[in-house]
Amino acid sequence: MSVLKVSNLSRAFGGIKAVTDVSLNVEEGEIIGLIGPNGAGKTTFFNLLTGIYTPTEGEIEYDLNSKVTSKDFKPHKMTGFGVARTFQNIRLFQNMTVLENVLIGFHNGMNYSVASSFFRLPSFYKEEEETHDKALKLLEKFNLIDKKDAFARNLAYGDQRRLEIARALAANPKLLLLDEPAAGMNPKETAELTELIKWIRKTFDLTIILIEHDMSLVMNICERLFVFDYGHLIASGLPDEIQKNERVIKAYLGEDAN
Repeated sequence: MSVLKVSNLSRAFGGIKAVTDVSLNVEEGEIIGLIGPNGAGKTTFFNLLTGIYTPTEGEIEYDLNSKVTSKDFKPHKMTGFGVARTFQNIRLFQNMTVLENVLIGFHNGMNYSVASSFFRLPSFYKEEEETHDKALKLLEKFNLIDKKDAFARNLAYGDQRRLEIARALAANPKLLLLDEPAAGMNPKETAELTELIKWIRKTFDLTIILIEHDMSLVMNICERLFVFDYGHLIASGLPDEIQKNERVIKAYLGEDAN
């Protein structure tokens, strides 16, 4: 079953088209890679999927239950569509603790009323306690439980990446978007991230789309690849097919494969 359907999606900034007439489907449970040279339109595409940018043309549909148009897209609404993301430049609350960062991720799923919060009714305390326990379990799964009281700014780079992913998962998404999760990582950290993404898909029963320049990671975990160049989707297919695609090679190398 398709989790995401994109039809003829475009985004222009003035006279420049950053994304042009992109159509694609993503099936439930897949790990999809978006690749392409710098400036190819990959992050703009992510920003369209998550309401940061409004499409100039085209449609996006999640779960295929209801059509989502540009009028529906607001960043704060995306968790309601089952979508969560991380960013190329880590966006944590640096002056909050590791635990507090994850607790924020649970915010949209909390059900207590304003009245129960204001008057501190038992229902408020019960849900607060349950959410606290869920956050601790999530940190344990990500090997961050011993750092729960540390400020996010004091974490090592790899731990910050894991924390950002953990916070995204706290929103209970169906679709997880990872924007260059291996950026800035050394080979050991990248290998650990590769196994982490595989584990996340299996454990949380997710569909994952990632933008990544590390081809060893992409080829190791992605089942299908979509290749962007100058805002156009120039190729899609299995990793082995993409590696042999002359148009893809030309986009990366700037010359014919021969």
